Amino acid sequence: MRVVSVMHKFKIGQQLFPARSVGLNVPDGAYVIVKRLPERDGELQYQIKSVANPDERVVGESELRPAPWRSSGRWMES
Repeated sequence: MRVVSVMHKFKIGQQLFPARSVGLNVPDGAYVIVKRLPERDGELQYQIKSVANPDERVVGESELRPAPWRSSGRWMES
C-alpha cells in the first residue's frame, strides 16, 4: 500500500483573496492564512482571518486565490 502525501498550496501568514465560486459566503477583501487544516471531502482546508476586521472562517483551497479580482473579471497581476 502506497501513501500519497498531499501538500498545502498556501503558507501560514500568506495574504490571499476569496475566489469567485458558487455558494462561497466570504466577503471580498484580503485574508491571511492563520492555520493549515487537514483534508475534508478531498480538499485541503485553511483557517483564514480578514485583514480588515476580526472575521475568521474555514475555507477549502479552491476557495482562495493569490490576487484580488478586478471588475473586468480577471485576476490582477502581482
